Amino acid sequence: MATSVTTAGRPVAAADSGRLAGFVRWIKGHRQASGYLGIAVGVGAVLFVWNLWSTRTAERTAGARLEQARLAVDSRNYKLAASELSQVVENYAGTHAADEATILLAQTYLGQGQSQQAIALLKRFAPDAGKAYQAQAYGLLGAAYENVAHPKEAAEAYQRAADAARFPFLRAQFLSDAGRAWVAAGDTVRALAAYRAVTEGADSSGAAIEAKVRIGELTRGADGR
Repeated sequence: MATSVTTAGRPVAAADSGRLAGFVRWIKGHRQASGYLGIAVGVGAVLFVWNLWSTRTAERTAGARLEQARLAVDSRNYKLAASELSQVVENYAGTHAADEATILLAQTYLGQGQSQQAIALLKRFAPDAGKAYQAQAYGLLGAAYENVAHPKEAAEAYQRAADAARFPFLRAQFLSDAGRAWVAAGDTVRALAAYRAVTEGADSSGAAIEAKVRIGELTRGADGR
């Protein structure tokens, strides 16, 4: 009967046994080193468990603080909401609740007409935001730039929002916003590119109809698309 062998021709079981025996001999000959190794492994396991527990605890605590801030927003107590949200963002960075708090804080700033504060916050947050938040962050940044009459920066932010959007209707809306901002910035070429991207996309909502109207206006009917 054939026997499974390693590339060197030795039985697999014998090779495994030899490696195990060699490891045991090394431990016996290096008791101090093996002791340190065991301690390191144990400490690593403890740290892993501690980090996992700490992360879950932080998420729960941050989530509770976020809900308190939401209540303040719902009651239109924007000053309290901004204070609560700022603490969540600062004290629980890296949690999902902190990311949500950043978006809500930016919306709170915009709701109070504090566009510059929203811009400063979103410029820090948007580039490294997770996929679930990046499109919304750049969309809010575009709105904030429009509020302070910076159409070029607004258009660029809306374009990034469109690039990060995970759903066709959101991409279409952000592209439409970008087109509007490019028109305000006096860049017709980029405006047309944004509107045409809307009409060529998979979305069939009102954004596509509006885009066709805008293309007709910008080209005075000369564009056949």
